Amino acid sequence: MTATRTDITADLIRDLLREQHPDLADRPLKLGALGWDNQVWRLGDDLAVRLPWATRSADELLRKEHTWVPLLAPRLPLRITVPQRLGEPSERFPRPWLVTTWVPGEPADRAPATHPTRAAVTLAAFLTALHHPAPDEAPASRDRGGPLADTAAYFTSALASATELGLIRDPDAVRAVWEDAAAAPEWTGPRLWLHGDLHPANVLTTNGTFSGVIDFGALFAGDPACDLAAAWTLLPDGALDRFHQAYRPSPDPATLRRARGWAVLRALAALHIGHAGVHGRPGGKPTWGPPAQAALRRLTTR
Repeated sequence: MTATRTDITADLIRDLLREQHPDLADRPLKLGALGWDNQVWRLGDDLAVRLPWATRSADELLRKEHTWVPLLAPRLPLRITVPQRLGEPSERFPRPWLVTTWVPGEPADRAPATHPTRAAVTLAAFLTALHHPAPDEAPASRDRGGPLADTAAYFTSALASATELGLIRDPDAVRAVWEDAAAAPEWTGPRLWLHGDLHPANVLTTNGTFSGVIDFGALFAGDPACDLAAAWTLLPDGALDRFHQAYRPSPDPATLRRARGWAVLRALAALHIGHAGVHGRPGGKPTWGPPAQAALRRLTTR
């Protein structure tokens, strides 16, 4: 079963809670967000219910979050969505689902950070706390954190498509950043814990700076460059140097080169999603375009 938008209703969620977590069933319930993999419904003031609705992979991602995120949460300086209860597949809804903490704030694609120094220090502190060596049994990523050269086909296609759509002013400059990143030495350090999906819709802001991080479904262990790409895609202008000064240990030049390459890939993907949203196509999110354009400008301006 792959649930659709209309399959999941407040009545369904209420029934699931009564079946498996009856102490939560009478809390106020309202739709919070429609993500790529999950619908998020706010449950009372401090909890949320996340149910898979758009992809088959969501089941595995929810179970991964339930296993690992509670172990990481205590050391992280920003509020995050921490799984509290696991809902098991049933006749009513044959997929797993989660009850998590609710994190207040506005997604950064709608309310970007506006205080460069504060945002840089906050993001650096979060990633410094997260990027610790992971145990051998920590999950690996299927499509992120490996050699950038492995993304050559996707990069070429995404750049060509974005250029054809008129979304890229200087494709040669974008290509130069990615090629330099793909030629950088690979990560030889320990596998570090990574969020893996720090795009603006997964980072929340309050009063102009970062206040929370959501959706750890992509959580894996690997090369920190994948997360460090967020410096270009999330921070306001004038914040990069302060971020690199605050992050510990200080990233080496090769890691920063790879991070720029991952930032290019993220920006290209977001450009297409933003364009689709502007034109009303399924899966499109018009708010993703401006942050992606800003990231590419920062990456290609010396």
